[in-house]
Amino acid sequence: MDAQTWPVGFRCLLLLALVGSARSEGVQTCEEVRKLFQWRLLGAVRGLPDSPRAGPDLQVCISKKPTCCTRKMEERYQIASRQDMQQLLQTSSSTLKFLISRNAAAFQDGTILLQVNKLTTPLLPHDETLETLIKQAENYTSILFCNTYRNMALEAAASVQEFFTDVGLYLFGADVNPEEFINRFFDSLFPLVYNHLINPGVTDSSLEYSECIRMARRDVSPFGNIPKRVMGQMGRSLLPSRTFLQALNLGIEVINTTDYLHFSKECSRAFLKMQYCPHCQGLTLSKPCMGYCLNVMRGCLAHMVELNPHWHGYIRSLEELSDAMHGTYDIEHVLLNFHLLVSDAVIQAHLNGQKLLEQVNKICGRPVRTPTQSPRCSFEQSKEKHGMKTTARRSEETLANRRKEFINSLRLYRSFYGGLADQLCANELAATDGLPCWNGEDIVKSYSLRVVGNGVKAQSGNPEVKVKGTDPVINQIIDKLKHVIQLLQGRSPKPDKWELLQLGSGGGMVEQVSGDCDDEDGCGGSGSGEVKRTLKITDWMPDDMNFSDVKQIHHTDSGSTLDTTGAGCAAATESMTFTLIGVVMLLPGIW
Repeated sequence: MDAQTWPVGFRCLLLLALVGSARSEGVQTCEEVRKLFQWRLLGAVRGLPDSPRAGPDLQVCISKKPTCCTRKMEERYQIASRQDMQQLLQTSSSTLKFLISRNAAAFQDGTILLQVNKLTTPLLPHDETLETLIKQAENYTSILFCNTYRNMALEAAASVQEFFTDVGLYLFGADVNPEEFINRFFDSLFPLVYNHLINPGVTDSSLEYSECIRMARRDVSPFGNIPKRVMGQMGRSLLPSRTFLQALNLGIEVINTTDYLHFSKECSRAFLKMQYCPHCQGLTLSKPCMGYCLNVMRGCLAHMVELNPHWHGYIRSLEELSDAMHGTYDIEHVLLNFHLLVSDAVIQAHLNGQKLLEQVNKICGRPVRTPTQSPRCSFEQSKEKHGMKTTARRSEETLANRRKEFINSLRLYRSFYGGLADQLCANELAATDGLPCWNGEDIVKSYSLRVVGNGVKAQSGNPEVKVKGTDPVINQIIDKLKHVIQLLQGRSPKPDKWELLQLGSGGGMVEQVSGDCDDEDGCGGSGSGEVKRTLKITDWMPDDMNFSDVKQIHHTDSGSTLDTTGAGCAAATESMTFTLIGVVMLLPGIW
């Protein structure tokens, strides 16, 4: 039977016997030490002593009594003690690491490989992911063209695909500008609307003429304020979601760094003395006293404790941002209602067709037309009659609910780094109170030296470990946490900071923003009703807004969102598969 599986009572009796033998004449044989040494180090090592002898060459496990250790064994024990500590750190953080990694995957594409205890663990794809959401929103928009604007559906397919590809790339950290790809989408939409709705016919204009119409879009404003409305909604939702994902990846980086923290030479010696020096005296079943363990672990993890307030702030800031991402600040709401704004834009251009016709003729001249047949969208009859069928989305399927569940679980780890040393001693390393224990020199009933507190400042009187200077790796992590906390707080909507700017022909009226999700934000509407709506944007948002400078946004409550069954439009949607580079794009640094 292995020593680790012996009954607790038997081990206690053995420990008591060892106490007596260690205090009298010491152990008589090194057989048990040899066995454990060979088992721990995976193979026999020459020169292991059969019986205790003097050990004048030992550096750490120094004792006046005969020893079962040699200098070579002590060196191997020191390596083993460092490995043990690293394994303990990885095991203690594995649940937290899995929690963050799993949700980082769920909010991206649902598939990621997680490194846990040197084992590569695949996570199963998640049903509700950002990639799924983007594909669904793209499908909504494609079906809108196929069901309502069939003549331009195939021509619009590439622009729709490009738009949602850019949305995904931006969310997942790529260097793309939302203002640019939103403008590019509406630029490409105008020639289609002009040729098929404003100046329709069985003929088509040349590519050069279509390019002139595309370039004229920003001058003639065929879609009114709708492109700016899209920019406002995307600014309120894309940037917080992008920041949220970046913050999750930083959390993984923090844990990876602390899992492989480099221990000082002083700590390596302290670990050896605490864990394996009793073996040299034949005390292979001994465990360190609680106070002794706390002094060693609090000393060697003192710099890691300095992470705690910043880690706590990181989780709190994630929570605040997550709570604020509702209504038009929720990426689900914005993307799943994008097609409604596209429909409103087309209708608005159609209603102002005569005026736009005159403006385009002045800018581009009259087109030189050539006979052609406009491509039409292909339908399966069984799907066409269903149109764009929608069903209510269950609340447990939404990303907002996933975020809430994640934050509730993450909140339990707010003081993870502050209590890590105590947790390791209580759960893994130290002897149970009342049992004989190792104090660094011998087996005793209890530890008699002073026990210091947690943190660098508390270590000045540590009798076991001397803590000096600062840890540059920990300081770097602290700086990254400070930076991401600032980003998270900057993306959190604050109700007292936002106003409603009503734009229009006589715009300029400023009112306080309501907490409700109203019609102008796309909470309702079929795309076939009144398109002149009050536009809610922030007072800081200029016409040439830069999305990288978006700062704070106001919280509104979410309306219900809809799910599509993906009816019809086979020819237009078949080629519009959203793709991203790699299985999951772990975000590039933001610091």
